[in-house]
Amino acid sequence: MPRTRTRLPIAALSLASVSALLLAGCSQSSDASEETGDSAAPAATATGKKPAPFSEGKVKVALVRQSGAGDYFEQWGNGAKAQAKALGIDLTVYDAQADNAKQATDLSSAINSGAKTIIVDHGFPATIQPEIDKAVKKGIKVVVYDVETTNKSVVSTKQDDASMAQAVLDVMADELGKDAKVGYVNVAGYAALDKRDSVWKKTADANGWKQAFKVGKVTDSTATDNVPLVSAALTQHSDVAGVFAPYDELAKGTVLAVQNKKLQDKVKVFGADVSNADIQNMTAKDSPWVATAGTDPSAVGAAVVRTAALELAGQLNKTSVEFPAAAITQDFLKSKKIENMDQLRKALPALNLAKVSTADWIPNVAH
Repeated sequence: MPRTRTRLPIAALSLASVSALLLAGCSQSSDASEETGDSAAPAATATGKKPAPFSEGKVKVALVRQSGAGDYFEQWGNGAKAQAKALGIDLTVYDAQADNAKQATDLSSAINSGAKTIIVDHGFPATIQPEIDKAVKKGIKVVVYDVETTNKSVVSTKQDDASMAQAVLDVMADELGKDAKVGYVNVAGYAALDKRDSVWKKTADANGWKQAFKVGKVTDSTATDNVPLVSAALTQHSDVAGVFAPYDELAKGTVLAVQNKKLQDKVKVFGADVSNADIQNMTAKDSPWVATAGTDPSAVGAAVVRTAALELAGQLNKTSVEFPAAAITQDFLKSKKIENMDQLRKALPALNLAKVSTADWIPNVAH
């Protein structure tokens, strides 16, 4: 999932553009759209008295997004909208979709919209930092997800990218053992992916893995555009035992390349992030994608909105919130007959973030 430029969200990529990537899709919208947050997810009943400003009626909040390809972003957005609706938030959503200049303009529009809080979901720091500073100076509460910011007044939320990478790399180590020849598909410059890269380097060194190649790029069609890159690498290094691609769109492209080269019986793919499409990909017949690690994007989107609500109410009392990841293997998905995120949530309680950023006056959205 990248994060820092465009999800990359982290996952997003995803992370973003994840963090930026950080990398985790939504359709492009040229204008801000009023979102009611319709969702099938019900909300648990709140028992406590609403604090100001929530006790005074609907609260205006802006969500300024930098979404990417894949259903990670769609689920993240759905979770955020559902939680906003449950809280009585009047949510305006802006989505720049990989256009850094547009995100800066969107953020400026959000500042002038009268929003009491602005949530920034992924983005390129150099582009949006000036606008974040302007928002803070005007007294607007700012909560960012998978965005690196230097402003100490901003609340930072993110996936725990180090734990995410470590969780799947532990599986990779068990599968491949020591001194294996491996491939790597990643992109530098996204906060989430850079953090995952640090864990990769340590794990690869600890296991004596021999990195045969490193390729990868992030575009508005990341999965598709990485197929020829990975295919070319596999043509020269068809004897790798496994490939690590720490963002689900990179992993999807890697899977297609492995299958195109007819190496699915020899090369195992290890990814990151999880979504309906990822589950379908991992459980498909002869899929080489044997393990991933991730958070529930819908639960994360909802938790970020709850974090913003607590901050606005003066009850958060912290400047950062991290969402832990869980390892998910192909064997687990198949043995539990899991076909989608709803089934995964039931089978893997570790994905539940219901106790993160909550209070008795907040009706938590169920996932």
